Amino acid sequence: MFRKIIILKIILLGLILGIVLSQAFSKVIEEKGKTYIVDWHGERWEINQAMSIGFEPHRFQHGIGRNAFTPLDDSNFSKDNADVKRNTRVIGIAEGDRANAYAISKLWRHEVANSFIGEKPITAAY
Repeated sequence: MFRKIIILKIILLGLILGIVLSQAFSKVIEEKGKTYIVDWHGERWEINQAMSIGFEPHRFQHGIGRNAFTPLDDSNFSKDNADVKRNTRVIGIAEGDRANAYAISKLWRHEVANSFIGEKPITAAY
């Protein structure tokens, strides 16, 4: 009886793993000489350049899709650093005599901050 339960659990685990793996990889389509992967949202991503350097289309995993998270912008940041602890981990971007620092604690949920250094648009990503 114990062996039957173990065998059933292994079979069930195998089925679950098969379902998960079948969903983990993107659908590959070819159209007009180009190869695309299609994500869960139906968005197509052209991958010919990746294929030209050896990537196999059936091995691509879909992502979470475009606009799946909201990037931070300058309205979420302050020029006042009086309350910033000395050991705060940051990503720093500098150009000339101007510099911006983005706290990892703010970036870890948003992953991207759209900002400016002077008039120049920049992006900090984590």
